[in-house]
Amino acid sequence: MPTATGPSRPPRSAVVIGAGMVGLATAWSLLNHGVEVTVVERRHPAAGASWGNAGWLSPALTLPLPEPAALRYGLRSLVSPESPVYIPPRPDPRLARFLLAFTRNCTPRRWRVLAATFATLNRHALDAYDALAADGVAEPTRPAEPCLIAFRTAAERAAMVEELEHARAAGFTIAYERVDGDRARALEPALGDGIGAAVELHGQRYLNPGNFVRALADAVRKRGGEIMERTEVSDIRDLGRAGVAVTTSGGELRADVAVVATGAWLDPLVRPFGVRVPVQAGRGYSFSVPAEGAPTRPTYLAAQKVVCTPLGEGRVRVAGMMELAPADRPVDPRRIQAIIAAARPLLRGIDWEARTDTWVGARPCTPDGLPLIGPTGSPRVYVNGGHGMWGVALGPLSGRLLADAIATGTSPAELAPLHPLR
Repeated sequence: MPTATGPSRPPRSAVVIGAGMVGLATAWSLLNHGVEVTVVERRHPAAGASWGNAGWLSPALTLPLPEPAALRYGLRSLVSPESPVYIPPRPDPRLARFLLAFTRNCTPRRWRVLAATFATLNRHALDAYDALAADGVAEPTRPAEPCLIAFRTAAERAAMVEELEHARAAGFTIAYERVDGDRARALEPALGDGIGAAVELHGQRYLNPGNFVRALADAVRKRGGEIMERTEVSDIRDLGRAGVAVTTSGGELRADVAVVATGAWLDPLVRPFGVRVPVQAGRGYSFSVPAEGAPTRPTYLAAQKVVCTPLGEGRVRVAGMMELAPADRPVDPRRIQAIIAAARPLLRGIDWEARTDTWVGARPCTPDGLPLIGPTGSPRVYVNGGHGMWGVALGPLSGRLLADAIATGTSPAELAPLHPLR
């Protein structure tokens, strides 16, 4: 049942804070509703997690981060920085509270509830990309037919198949088939002899995330939106019927509403408006290798948590790891070496020493794995963030749903479990 969310009249102007995929998709959709939009970005479009991620648009794999298996990863992560999931040991009460809340969601019952919410969103995620393409965003998405999920043994693969079947039971639409190592190498010659089993996953897509977000920024500008780069936001004030005042390093901006889409940096701006769900930086690492000898299709080494994505331009992105650490902490070279050490025995032909574009980015994680999308304690201040690993996969849909809620004053049913004040 739609519920009232916004001011008594449709807003005529908005300030969107953050020019990643989520913020720009929100700006684009607000422009489509006739709202005048200014986007404020502390660096430049696609500067953060929207740039260096794996670029998979994979509804079949867009699953809740809290899961029973995550508890086992967490225990191993306390031991070694080479683990796929790593928590650098340090005194951090805020992180401890986050982990406690995250742990409470790592039960089979909670996973089923959370997965059902993702299933509802995933049904429309690719349609939202198609709408952007039809409306003038030039950078394409590409079919991944099939995505390949590779394993050393059939026993290793069994855990992934079980997860896919649980997702199906929660409402996901998933088409896949199990294949042996020979079939996997025929599809992807970059796989080595150590691969003994695989899953062909159908109906998914991928993109070059940096190029796509920059194309979306260009489309926002062409539609009449303004993007203020290298501009910090320090405060938002609710002025009542007069709208909001956004304090920036370039002066004060006034608008009817503000949308905070700052990823792992959400908390300071939205906490004054009653948002208590913490957002923790889950840092991912990536780098590029020359395309020659590297996978030619989206390929996932699932047990190693390493993803390979052909970006075009003669490059393949290699991405992985989850590191719960401060968002602005520099690159930890050990994490890059851990990705290489995990992938090298299973991929042949990659020139690991020719890697470029070494990157670490902060993915905004919530304790229940669900995004924060909707109004705050102020009917003039909204949030769109906390997508974890799925900001690129769900960003266009999130932007459309929130813009519809802001412009019409009613909230789509899909947003009910994502309320920022939950």
